[in-house]
Amino acid sequence: MQNIQAYMQSIGKAAREASRAMARADTNTKNNALLAIADAIMRDKAKLLAANQLDLDAAKFSGMDASMLDRLTLSEKAVNTMAEGLRQIASLADPIGEMSDFKYRPSGIQIGRMRVPLGVIGIIYEARPNVTVDAAGLCIKSGNACILRGGSEAIHCNQALARLVHEGLAAAGLPAGAVQVVETTDRAAVGELITMKQYVDVIVPRGGKGLIERISNEARIPVIKHLDGNCHVYVDNDADFDKALRILENSKTQRLGTCNTAESLLVARSVAKEMLPKLASMLVSKGIEIRGCPETQALVKEAKAATEEDYYTEYLAAIISCKVVSGLDEAIAHINQHSSQHTEAIVTENYTHARRFLREVDSSSVMVNASTRFADGFEYGLGAEIGISTDKLHARGPVGLEGLTSLKYVVLGDGHVRA
Repeated sequence: MQNIQAYMQSIGKAAREASRAMARADTNTKNNALLAIADAIMRDKAKLLAANQLDLDAAKFSGMDASMLDRLTLSEKAVNTMAEGLRQIASLADPIGEMSDFKYRPSGIQIGRMRVPLGVIGIIYEARPNVTVDAAGLCIKSGNACILRGGSEAIHCNQALARLVHEGLAAAGLPAGAVQVVETTDRAAVGELITMKQYVDVIVPRGGKGLIERISNEARIPVIKHLDGNCHVYVDNDADFDKALRILENSKTQRLGTCNTAESLLVARSVAKEMLPKLASMLVSKGIEIRGCPETQALVKEAKAATEEDYYTEYLAAIISCKVVSGLDEAIAHINQHSSQHTEAIVTENYTHARRFLREVDSSSVMVNASTRFADGFEYGLGAEIGISTDKLHARGPVGLEGLTSLKYVVLGDGHVRA
């Protein structure tokens, strides 16, 4: 335990020192690092896939469930996306040093605000090796240092990616301490990381609900988090059926193990008799189990009875809860009560209903006539995301560059003194 403490303290100290260098780094230097990492990833694509296969073999041997295996798998397309994400981050405007909101005060001074890095960010995550690159890229561009603690199930791939990140940092003349991947799989390292407030400014946990609850309860450092993704698709009484079918199919069946996958379907009563059996037929054909209210069961013979708990559940599996609602008011009330405030979608041709849904649904992403699967930093043009926040402070939704910065006041004068 003492060795883990000493190891994590050394990492924290190095990160704090590197964060000062990162805060000074100019945009070209940071972009050069990102592009060098992207090139290295494409060059070593075969090595990364081989490292990922080692992780997958070990995970399958240990009996890892299908949704976690899906998160762990790194395809050739995913490797290409990682590199493209870094290039996209490099192309984005650098928020650091941006000054805004200047105004003169009666005293003659000017008051404004400047965007600055948060400092040192600790990211704790499970399974997904792409998080290593996404987190590193966003932290580099936003002038932060980061400490990455990936899950033991992805250790081979994460270490291979860490070597490429350090190669890119060195090529740009930036310190290796700017991005550090914790090498030990000992869980005690997490306990140390989330309490090192002298070195770490914010923690971002990404993984299962159990991990995030543990971090939230034990951390002595501010946490940017979401516990789960109980996302809804509401088919309004003014919905276009073809749109509803496409959106529901994509939201639920494209990938089962992601936090932006739809877990609950709501259908307005006035269209339920016409639309719900057809929507359910599509879901059943895709192997999805439907758990529904009595009205759903009356219309869909395959539907099982839903419990109240089902409407709160993030399944990450081939299951969806379903409820027939009276209309928009009940849909909004149901979502605000049962959702995890992640992502919700309405399918409607009614402009007034769409506007009300956008305004009244209290979630971090709210969509009109679009799949919940779009709730993603890459799809939002952020280059990537360090995580998704369902908190209201300090960031909300996919956390990109701006979410990794803060604002400080700046005051400009010319010898002014306070009367």
